[in-house]
This record gives sequence, structure tokens and C-alpha cells, in this order.
Amino acid sequence: MKNKEIIQMWTDGACSGNPGYGGWGVLIKLVDGNQIKLSGHEQYTTNNRMEMLAVIEGLKYLKNYSSVIIHTDSKYVLEGITNWITNWKQNNWKSSNKKDVKNKDLWIELDTLVNKFKIEWKWVKGHSGNVENDIADLLATTAIKEN
Repeated sequence: MKNKEIIQMWTDGACSGNPGYGGWGVLIKLVDGNQIKLSGHEQYTTNNRMEMLAVIEGLKYLKNYSSVIIHTDSKYVLEGITNWITNWKQNNWKSSNKKDVKNKDLWIELDTLVNKFKIEWKWVKGHSGNVENDIADLLATTAIKEN
């Protein structure tokens, strides 16, 4: 993506206990330089669900944009949406052990959303000094305390 209209988004999820109280955070950098910070929480959830919800809520916010670079420190989200999802959909949302895919509801929602955008996925190592990822992490961990 070399388009000037590209939005950059950093997402993170966190959990206090797994399952336990959870939070998600999103940092969006708009083309005009403005930044948007989003966050939310759930009382009983998992870290993977919070990682997914961060991406979902970020994309919902960006409903009028087409090109997005999503930075995530979640290999679960990255691998799931770029690799595993093809087989899950072909197998009626069943995993290789013939059971429903974990977090099926969120995978279906995420799949619907990503098809509305041109997305480039980038993995970033968490807690490694990446400023934007650290902001998303802080948003997620702070949201946990709102439970």
C-alpha cells in the first residue's frame, strides 16, 4: 500500500486472569496526523477475545476509510485472519478436530469487516519499545480497571 490515504492502526488486548477481566485498546493515526484512541472492557473474557475485539472496534470506527495498516502483537489474530480462516470457512467454522472454532462469533464479525477494507497486516513485538503498541497496551490495561 503506497496510497497517501492509508490509515495506521495499532491494537492490543489484555486480561487480568485468562479468563478474567479484560480490556482492549486501539490507537489510530489518521492521514491528517490526528490520533484517535479507543478502548473498552469486558468482565469475563480471554486475552485472545480482547485482541480480536480491539481490531474489530478499530475497523468499526474506520467505516469510511478503505486502506488500513493494522499493527498487532497478537500472532493469534494475525495467523487467524491471514491463514487459518480460509480452512475454517471451508469447514463451516469447524477446526481440524471438528469442533467449533474458538471465538467463532468474533471471527465471523472480523471476517465481515476486513472484507470492507484493503488491509496490510503487520506483526509488532509486544512490550519492545514500539511507542504506538505501548499506547494501545496502556489503553487496554487501563480499560481493565474500569470493570
